Amino acid sequence: MNIFVKRKSFYLLIFIFSILAIFFALYVEYYLQYKACKLCLYQRIPYIIAIFISFVGYNYYKNDSILLLVILIFILSFLISGYHYGIEKNIFEEFSGCATNNIDITDKTKLLKTLSESIPNSCKDVNFKLFGISLAGINSVLSLLILIYSLRTLVYEKN
Repeated sequence: MNIFVKRKSFYLLIFIFSILAIFFALYVEYYLQYKACKLCLYQRIPYIIAIFISFVGYNYYKNDSILLLVILIFILSFLISGYHYGIEKNIFEEFSGCATNNIDITDKTKLLKTLSESIPNSCKDVNFKLFGISLAGINSVLSLLILIYSLRTLVYEKN
């Protein structure tokens, strides 16, 4: 099989997988009504970028810099989801943007305003599990597998 046909198939696979990942996250959030925390939302960003990059890569498949960009995107995805999974398992401290305990209770008007707004979920809370694993854990594994597959594609094409 021609190297460039393999590369186009690679980008098509990344494109389809990224779209499915975004649709699944939106399905869980809006249809199943599980509220996403800030890190859950941040984990979607690499997939959104991957959709656009893989679309470009499919059309300009001879350019190695696009494949390197896909590798960089899934390194970022693995780091974000791994950090989120580590927070869920109490390996890492939750950053202040995720914690729900930073509500000012000394000012009555601020407290009422905060309570009337929707309070974001804590990144420690696991609201939805699939096969007993949180979506952050699943995303970590899948991002690592895509990263390995991307590196394999780059290395084997060079040889």
